[in-house]
Amino acid sequence: MKENKLIRSIFIISIVLLNIGLDQFSKHLVRHYIYPYANHSFLNGHFILTRVENTGAFLSLGDQIPYLLRIILLSVIPSAVLIWAVAMLIRRVDFNKMALIGLCCIVGGGAGNVYDRVVNGSVTDFLYINFSIIHTGVFNIADLSITTGVFLVLISLRRKMVAERDKVE
Repeated sequence: MKENKLIRSIFIISIVLLNIGLDQFSKHLVRHYIYPYANHSFLNGHFILTRVENTGAFLSLGDQIPYLLRIILLSVIPSAVLIWAVAMLIRRVDFNKMALIGLCCIVGGGAGNVYDRVVNGSVTDFLYINFSIIHTGVFNIADLSITTGVFLVLISLRRKMVAERDKVE
């Protein structure tokens, strides 16, 4: 029993660290090889690499609030939530594998961005996708991890709801 918990804990921490590592490695490359606001276009302009330092949250929300409040809202509180989330992921065993991986991606992505805010004072964003009417804001691998995690959790919840509905019928 304890061996299974240890293996599960290693699995959780490995996925979280993999997300953080990929995020930080990509940001390191961008910080060292792409000048701020330079655009490098690929696939007929549908995929653009551009380096932007974001002092706010998603789409620069909160970048105008006072510095101390921004530190509390974007670094201190998220750090506490991430620590709590890792502890919850390790303690609770009722998540299915898809939900567990999704939650680990969310935690890893969140930790990558919080790390940037604490160490660099901003989050390095560098990916932009533009397909005419469908386009994104500038984002990074951590944001991609969080989004992937949310989709995995939603798919897991949907499957669980369908399975429970089918049991009732």
